[in-house]
Amino acid sequence: GRDCGGCKYCNKQFTAYEVKIFIRYSLQSWCAEKNVQVYSENVLLAYFSENAKNYKSSTLWAQYSMVKSCLIIYDNIDISKFPKLIAFLKRTGDGYQAKKSKILTKSEIDRFLSSADDKKFLMIKVGLILGIAGACRTDELVNLTVDDIEDVGSSLIVKIPNTKTKIPRIFVVTDVGNMLELFWKIPVPFVLPTSSISAFFCTTKQENPGGKNTMGKIPSVVASYLKLPDVACYTGHCLRRSSATLLADAGVDITRIKRHAGWKSTTVAEGYVENSIENKTKIANQVLVGTTISAITKTVNVSESNIPSNINFENCTNVTFNLNVNK
Repeated sequence: GRDCGGCKYCNKQFTAYEVKIFIRYSLQSWCAEKNVQVYSENVLLAYFSENAKNYKSSTLWAQYSMVKSCLIIYDNIDISKFPKLIAFLKRTGDGYQAKKSKILTKSEIDRFLSSADDKKFLMIKVGLILGIAGACRTDELVNLTVDDIEDVGSSLIVKIPNTKTKIPRIFVVTDVGNMLELFWKIPVPFVLPTSSISAFFCTTKQENPGGKNTMGKIPSVVASYLKLPDVACYTGHCLRRSSATLLADAGVDITRIKRHAGWKSTTVAEGYVENSIENKTKIANQVLVGTTISAITKTVNVSESNIPSNINFENCTNVTFNLNVNK
């Protein structure tokens, strides 16, 4: 309601603990209204059946998770052993299609980085590169500090110490397409007055360009610049979904994708991978045409007397050149 300080009517952000306490209070109020004293499986089944009339399947599962943790802590009741309740929640999800953020393709990312004005879109470009390279969440970009980024000359080593899953991550940004030049153009970051930590994306106190809302709008700004349809569908999750999809399209296995983005569950990781047309085309070629990718090794010995004046390569994809110079 308007008197509770909820995020619908003000800028207050509830913590996960506060949300759990509110859900537990709602369950207690419902039980008091129904004159129920024990949290049995049938009681919880009736509670979630009523909630199912007003909430989607994804919301019901979120409520179930919070109720489960609260009942274990405060009442020593494990509702994960209630098979009828779990079966009911699964049945409510039949036919439900969760709304997911759209993704940015490799060509769209390259087009924005090469055509957008550096002066106007510098922060957007840097945030896009970091978000795609490290599969970053919005709050991870906001909390990024100067000390978390190490410049080793040919690349940047970025550390994400605090993550949602409590798994620290490290990723590297290489100088592909002169990307590192964008980082060198960033002004000296502004040190927040309430902290001694220098936030990487905060350059001025007045504009405060590194806020959560600004970071979350990076994909939609890119989509708007490229004149892509459904700009509002490019949410903050776009960066993580795009990163996972690009890795999957490149043939990276799900284990490496999970390690890269810090996911513990294979199911969650697969949910972030978009079924792109490019990936479907590769699968179709492999299934119908029988096309496979194989490694071809070619060794060429060149001496000082027969060094070719020029070497031409045509129609080459996924090729690696190893040059060994023996003096």
